[in-house]
Amino acid sequence: MNPQEYAELADRIRPAFMAKLREEKLPADQEEPLCRAYLPLADWVHRQKTVGKPLLLGVNGAQGSGKSTLCAFLQLILAEAYGYRVTGFSIDDIYLTRTERERLGRETHPLLVTRGVPGTHDIALGRQTLQKLFDPAGGPVAMPAFDKALDDRRPQTEWTEYEGPADIVIFEGWCVGAKPQAEAELSEPVNPLERDEDSDGIWRSYVNRQLQGPYADLSGQIDRLIMLKVPDMECVYEWRSLQEQKLAGKTALTDGKQRTMDAEGLRRFIMHYERITRHTLAEMPGRADLTLFLDHNHQFTNPDTLP
Repeated sequence: MNPQEYAELADRIRPAFMAKLREEKLPADQEEPLCRAYLPLADWVHRQKTVGKPLLLGVNGAQGSGKSTLCAFLQLILAEAYGYRVTGFSIDDIYLTRTERERLGRETHPLLVTRGVPGTHDIALGRQTLQKLFDPAGGPVAMPAFDKALDDRRPQTEWTEYEGPADIVIFEGWCVGAKPQAEAELSEPVNPLERDEDSDGIWRSYVNRQLQGPYADLSGQIDRLIMLKVPDMECVYEWRSLQEQKLAGKTALTDGKQRTMDAEGLRRFIMHYERITRHTLAEMPGRADLTLFLDHNHQFTNPDTLP
């Protein structure tokens, strides 16, 4: 994107972009740095789109990396600037219900009660949703939704509807596009959770098999994969802590069901994700179609180097 094209695009979408900043509760002074990152990114996605063929864009990033914000602005720009019919959802939206995970915990391994790892999602629901979104016949598509404060899927009566078909669907998540590890890599625990609560490796082997099977089938539908690469696991904890604070502030429940976490609970929670996160940080940059690097200040280090 040359400077003139950038300036024209920025002017065209500025009112909608500023409205989205307010909606996301981001300060107005973020317009310039976010535009500098997101406008070339949207142009890159536009250039991946084949006329007459829908595009499934996968976005991978560790917890707290900013996937949701990036995808929200990307949807906005692709719609406002390029006229695409675009929507998206997160792999978090298709978690199994709490009842289903509790049954999985009893029948397979107790750690599977905790949402997040492969095996705790309804992959069939994800495939069905994508199929309906890309159906040329169009029509309303119920978009799955999960309530993290309650740790349970929202009833379908509360799901929003998207009028299909979509030109572009953005599918984001911390393990979207993740690859399984070699069996030998599973033998040594990576943290105290694995050492103390999965000493026989049953849980991590089950999770790895899910990546080899149903998750690989779903990831195989992705046309282009973008990775948000965080610097290290400590950033994952720090940035996810900020998310938890925002989540706690959004929902004030009086029935005792809210399940936001304190610092100790959050660190234990992230241990469930650590193995796959470390593996993905090591191997995905070499195969993703586009990798966006984040520094310790949560800023892009290479926004001006997009192809």
